[in-house]
Amino acid sequence: MMQTGKMADIVDLAVQAGNFKTLVAAVQAAGLVDTLKGPGPFTVFAPTDEAFAKLPKGTVEALLKDVPKLKNILLYHVVPGKVMASEVVKLKKAKTVQGQEIEIDAARWHLHKHVKVNRANIIQADIVASNGVCHAIDEVLIPK
Repeated sequence: MMQTGKMADIVDLAVQAGNFKTLVAAVQAAGLVDTLKGPGPFTVFAPTDEAFAKLPKGTVEALLKDVPKLKNILLYHVVPGKVMASEVVKLKKAKTVQGQEIEIDAARWHLHKHVKVNRANIIQADIVASNGVCHAIDEVLIPK
């Protein structure tokens, strides 16, 4: 967290966390920094660097050169509003900023505190920012 007493926004939080380097680079390449530093609030299902590493070789590099496709994929990870984990587990789906819905499966929540977004697992929930919240996920979500 920032030492100034001011809470970090979603972009600064991702930079500081250290395990979202690929996501930050993608957000910069897609020209979405100002959007995600905006007032929001936003909920970001944030793929970790390990999640991006699971993509087929060359995929990230190709996406960084295809801004419209990259932007489409990134906005598929963003839901309007600040949706904390306690709310996420009550949902079956959520409409993304990109326009399509993501599926949410919290059927195993009571047993294992396990929530899936499409096929990705939420591996760290409720990373709170000044303009929303991030939930770290272990796979990149690809729109249909």
